[in-house]
Amino acid sequence: MQTVKIPVSIDPIRSASSHLRFNGIVPSKNVKRLNELCAGDCSDVTVSLECDVDLQGIVYLRGKAVTELTLICQRCMTLYTTEVTVEFCLSPCKDQAKIDELPDAYDPIECNEIGEVRLHQLIEDELIVAMPIIPMHEDSECHLGAKDIAVGAIDPAHEERPNPFAVLEKLKSK
Repeated sequence: MQTVKIPVSIDPIRSASSHLRFNGIVPSKNVKRLNELCAGDCSDVTVSLECDVDLQGIVYLRGKAVTELTLICQRCMTLYTTEVTVEFCLSPCKDQAKIDELPDAYDPIECNEIGEVRLHQLIEDELIVAMPIIPMHEDSECHLGAKDIAVGAIDPAHEERPNPFAVLEKLKSK
């Protein structure tokens, strides 16, 4: 199968009326912000996108993006790769009133001044949001996964200290 580059921007209304579908890649060099957040360059982003109109007449862009990121495990501080997959369903909105009446199944997106949506930026934004908050290996793969520190355990040998307000308790009872 031939690998096709996803267009940088599209007119969502025209694309939806034509029922366009895109299957291809966004080159890793076009997702600079995502690359800056990774320890190494991410792989090319595989994207499938469909533009259509639903039964209520709402224009939508539904898609899926998959890439592989090189991150630093925050437990053992070594590099590891993880696959990040994001699915999205978006609808272009021109003003706040349109956003307020948009069904919960759709997230609003803004079009630029000529009515187009920048697909590469949109896909990059979705992938950034889907990145792990604290990147870590799986416990079985991490060097330090079995050596996690237990926080909050009280040492039984710790002796009880006297209450500094015990004197006030005696005055209260008088």
